[in-house]
Amino acid sequence: MAEADLDAVIRQIAKAQNRSLMAAVKKRRDRIMARAAKAKDGAQRDQLRVVARSTLELGTAAARRLQNSAEIAADAYARAIRHAAEEAAAKAAAAKTAKKKDGGRDSGRKAPGMKAGKAKQARRERRGLD
Repeated sequence: MAEADLDAVIRQIAKAQNRSLMAAVKKRRDRIMARAAKAKDGAQRDQLRVVARSTLELGTAAARRLQNSAEIAADAYARAIRHAAEEAAAKAAAAKTAKKKDGGRDSGRKAPGMKAGKAKQARRERRGLD
């Protein structure tokens, strides 16, 4: 998991949270419906059924919001990583282009046919020391 994509991990954790949240919501709904079944009069039974139905709706909405938030966070992370990778590739390409324009002589080696003293002088001039 050292090289795992964190956006996939975020989505996986959100799915697990969503499952556990929905299980808790259904458990609470079932408990309220059981109380409704044991109710003595019809008004209380109807009221408990409405409460159970609204509990399920509100729990489902909360789970949906949680899932959307996790997906947005995962997408934002993936986009940021992609942008950073593109930026690093652009910097590497710019450095490679700059090195080609310089002629590749920035490594401190003397040019062919140049004596050692003149090569040192040329390097100093390129750096702006003379």
